[in-house]
Amino acid sequence: MGAISPARKTAFDILTTLEQGHAHSDAMLRTNRVNEQSAADRNLITALVLGVLRWQTLLDARIQELLNKPNAKLDTEVRIALRLGAFQLLYLDRVPAHAAIDESVELTKQAGHSFAARMVNAVLRKINAAGDNRREKNEVEQERAAMEAHPAWLVERWTTRYGDTATRALCMHNQEQAVPMFRMVHADAEQELCAAGATLEPGEVLSAARRAVHGDLAEALRTGRVRQQAEGSQLIGEIAAFDTQRLLDLRTILDVCAAPGGKTMILAERNPAARIVACEANEYRLEQLAERLKPLALQVECQHADATRLEYDAEFDRVLADVPCSGTGTLGRNPEIRHRMHVEDLPRQAERQRAILAAALRAVRPGGQVVYATCSLEAEENEEVVASVLEGRFDVRIVSLSERIAAMHAAGLVTDEGARRLRGCMTPEGYLRLLPGVLHTDGFFVALVEKLPAKLAEHLRSQAESGKVTAEQDA
Repeated sequence: MGAISPARKTAFDILTTLEQGHAHSDAMLRTNRVNEQSAADRNLITALVLGVLRWQTLLDARIQELLNKPNAKLDTEVRIALRLGAFQLLYLDRVPAHAAIDESVELTKQAGHSFAARMVNAVLRKINAAGDNRREKNEVEQERAAMEAHPAWLVERWTTRYGDTATRALCMHNQEQAVPMFRMVHADAEQELCAAGATLEPGEVLSAARRAVHGDLAEALRTGRVRQQAEGSQLIGEIAAFDTQRLLDLRTILDVCAAPGGKTMILAERNPAARIVACEANEYRLEQLAERLKPLALQVECQHADATRLEYDAEFDRVLADVPCSGTGTLGRNPEIRHRMHVEDLPRQAERQRAILAAALRAVRPGGQVVYATCSLEAEENEEVVASVLEGRFDVRIVSLSERIAAMHAAGLVTDEGARRLRGCMTPEGYLRLLPGVLHTDGFFVALVEKLPAKLAEHLRSQAESGKVTAEQDA
């Protein structure tokens, strides 16, 4: 039996699991099985898994046209082996063709499909002989391929909403290998890492965010001096943790959908004296969150609770509702989403999102604020959810995030360039939208909703009712 490199075998197993639809690549690439391998193998595993998922639609089309029977249905393991081999031949410059082909054939055999080994070998050799790899395509061809690697209905939606140029940039962004982003938890962490040979570059917008270009950060991650966290996610945490006026003195903070906990940690780090409650509906994810928080000495109460059925009533100064969503803003990091979701899923997501936002508004006290966030680019999960929940209410108002971004810039949390870029991400309503391709971050939507004091809310209601009566009389 031939040898298979640990990296390719691990990538094959992860892709096989993902094909069943019961896991997410982002989580599977952080398991002990991956983390225990060498830095080089970890990088190859990540490149193989995410690369295959990003280009899966085009890989399948290329493979299918080379089969003797183009309509043949392939076994899952055979299909994964072919995708792995084809991706390496078409998209990875440094992988020898013989390694990509021979190990794909061996993976097929070891998966119990020896009968298909000859076919896998033949198809991959045809692809290699054709030499139609991506590096030979011009910019227009690359953009077209990137768009074709996404579901047509999704590209059509984005084009209608964001325009052709932004959509092309978005699709190209989703097809590129993301550089890992880190949060410098301790002030001297960057200096220590650079002294140890690491190469770090500034993030897009945050002073504490760094892009790892070179070097192994495993020890710094283990000791908690550095934390791996996408910069868009860090920004949401910073927005929720920050008090614009520095007058409120946040004493109570609620994170209603807390796992995996990156934003919860920022809330606690920025507000060490506050009572912070982290809720999570999934018991396993809640246990993981508690374990993650334990060695950090952060004062966080972890509670098992459904965010749509929170029993809190006007108890918190600040509530973060980073709600479950379609994740269309994270297709660069979680490319499998594009192969699973359908447009019909969006209304179902929105129903739960409305319930969570309504519960968060019940939990916040008058004068307090709710930060509503998604990693979605779809209006049904963003503006439409906020508008639906706030419709007819006089006790809440939208607060433009431009003031908060400016204050965070003044406080040194946002860089000069970051402040400039984020100003360009503001919508006319005062929402913040991060669009991949415009920024090199995941896509996020953020709304800031303030609950008004009872007397002010009643005054606004009276004014509105008075205006309505006048309008009716005029009619």
